Amino acid sequence: MNSPIRVAMIIQSYFPRVGGAERQIGALAPLLRAQNVEIAVLTRRHRGLVPFENIDNVPVHRLPVPGPASFGSIVFILAALPLLQKWKPHVIHAHELLSPTMTALAAKRRLKIPVAAKVLRGGIDGDLAKLRRNTLSARRIKPIAEQVDAFITISREIDAELAAIGVPQARRHFIPNGVNLERFAPVSSETKRALRAQLALPDVPIAIFTGRLAQEKRLEHLIGIWDDIRARYSNALLLLVGAGPDESALKRIAGEGVRFVGATQEVPAYLRAADFFVLPSATEGLSNALLEAMATGLPVIATMVGGAADVITPGENGLLIPADDKRALHDSVMTILGDAALRERLGHSARERVMRDYALPQTALKLRTLYDELIQQRAR
Repeated sequence: MNSPIRVAMIIQSYFPRVGGAERQIGALAPLLRAQNVEIAVLTRRHRGLVPFENIDNVPVHRLPVPGPASFGSIVFILAALPLLQKWKPHVIHAHELLSPTMTALAAKRRLKIPVAAKVLRGGIDGDLAKLRRNTLSARRIKPIAEQVDAFITISREIDAELAAIGVPQARRHFIPNGVNLERFAPVSSETKRALRAQLALPDVPIAIFTGRLAQEKRLEHLIGIWDDIRARYSNALLLLVGAGPDESALKRIAGEGVRFVGATQEVPAYLRAADFFVLPSATEGLSNALLEAMATGLPVIATMVGGAADVITPGENGLLIPADDKRALHDSVMTILGDAALRERLGHSARERVMRDYALPQTALKLRTLYDELIQQRAR
């Protein structure tokens, strides 16, 4: 039996604000608890949210971030330190290399607690790219590379970026996101039709996107091709499941056959009701939405960014296209719509791939192992 340990998770936002990183922590929490890992979340206090809340047995501390970003970050750190000193976690797990990691490193210097930092995203809008955007932030890269005890990578792209700034392999730990294979699972054709009726969806070819409606997802490209898709497949439906800052703008450009579902707890049901999944992002880490769709047995179309190329073997368990290539996006959707046998084969292989390497319990076990290593190193 593992000895009980405490881990402080520091993240920019948490429930009820929902993104991939937030959902991953929430899904991992009960599995970590089963391994004697007690977690608490420290996050920013966004407008309308209370300072403290217990969410699904996870204590969530929301700390103030007043004024400009730089000042707010300092206030956040000053509020976090006494909380951490009182709770005495064995490990601090920062999610993102920006403010969460700077807070964790401040606590390490003062409280001597080891730090694991998960890099959420690579590429043009990734963690390191954001740090390089101004001189002050860029200066943090060297101390981050030197002082973080362990970096958690979720894609080869991120691993290569860390190697390029001098992080040795011994401190780079590949622990990809995991998915709940029971919650996200395929259904029969009969059940799919019944789900469509329950969700007030027509029994037509259905494409689905799940996630934040944000600029980096490039949903305007997907919406932009849909009139042309419907010129060939007149009743094809595009479901956009989620909410985000671009929702109003996307609704203004959407034509016939595009339906906005909004934020919902019924994501598994909508995935089971769909025929294929599309992720046209310009940048990603390792998309939880992509893994969930694959676990549900859907054929997937994704851009060659972040961890998609690690998970998808083109033509075997999905289709990969270049980012920001609307022609390739159009052609891949037409290919999937026009070949039922291909959809079935890709979907079956997608489920098998996730079952083999991206099951949520594997992620929890790898995290517990890493936490133990950091605690042992600290004790030496």
